[in-house]
Amino acid sequence: MNDFLKRIANYFLIGVFAFIPIVVVLQIVLFMKEFISGTFQFVYGYWDNYLITIFIFVFSFYLFVYVGYRLSMVGGSWIIRLIDNIVNRIPLLNSIYRVIKKIVTLFTGHGQKEAREVVYTEYPKNDVWVPAYVTNKVDDMYILFIPTSPNPTSGFTVIVHESKIVKSKMNIEEATSFIISVGVDFNHIDNLQTLKPK
Repeated sequence: MNDFLKRIANYFLIGVFAFIPIVVVLQIVLFMKEFISGTFQFVYGYWDNYLITIFIFVFSFYLFVYVGYRLSMVGGSWIIRLIDNIVNRIPLLNSIYRVIKKIVTLFTGHGQKEAREVVYTEYPKNDVWVPAYVTNKVDDMYILFIPTSPNPTSGFTVIVHESKIVKSKMNIEEATSFIISVGVDFNHIDNLQTLKPK
């Protein structure tokens, strides 16, 4: 009887874990639905006109698509440059804006090549290797962001010499997937040969 109950409990937990990714995706969808619905109600409450509200949403959608296209194909947009020029004239706010923009650029890939590089480094001690994002480089010194699992937006920023890093074949999307999946999603086994003790 005890073995039967254990098997039932085990099957139940396996079933629960199988639905976790679906629940996470549903939570994101529901969040977006609430966000869009709340924004729509806010805009409609301000103008009290469905035509104006729909026009604003269609125009906003077109604007985001246009800016995204320009950033992807050309690498810049006059709209973003205009906003940059305005914000850069505001003390304190310009520093916050610049830092946030650099962080977003790191993860979206519209920055320099170095900012998209993934490397391995020994952290928190020797012979313990972790993937890290290269956020900056000064001569032979690398500034790295070491993300923590399963949340890649938290972590540590370190400065290491070039001799303390090993180049990785992972791109930033693969490294992020590796961090979120706590190592389950990892397809660069051949890259690990360089990390073995000599």
